[in-house]
Amino acid sequence: MIDKKQKNIATFIHLSTFSRFFFPLGNFIGPIVLWVANKDKSDFIDAHGKQALNFQISILLYAIVLGMITIPFFIFNLLDGFQFINMDAFNSIHISLTKPSPLLYISGGLGFVAVVGFILELVFIVKASLAAKEGLYYHYPLTINFIK
Repeated sequence: MIDKKQKNIATFIHLSTFSRFFFPLGNFIGPIVLWVANKDKSDFIDAHGKQALNFQISILLYAIVLGMITIPFFIFNLLDGFQFINMDAFNSIHISLTKPSPLLYISGGLGFVAVVGFILELVFIVKASLAAKEGLYYHYPLTINFIK
């Protein structure tokens, strides 16, 4: 039987990931502290703590990969405007609004993917919190199970 205290702790484990908006690494520190302090008290809390941490680690991994793909396109697009042979490079830099680079479309598309991913992350955290409040188990989509 899952009591109200267990449901509240599991809910706060998920909601504590929002603490990253207040201090760095809060999305890891908050859930770890709540999970470690309460994981032996209930399998329900243990399962939700593992899910919250696995999801945050997975999101970090996806963000690193997306950044590693996006940053070179952004840099190549930025360097496209420079002429390295001309010593007076600052006079030759100009923005062309009529002819955008294909690299701009690629980096813009990847940026759009990042924004959509961020919004989905927020939605999934809220859904997991509501499931924990109702006493249900929740499995985040696209989560790699690092902690088993």
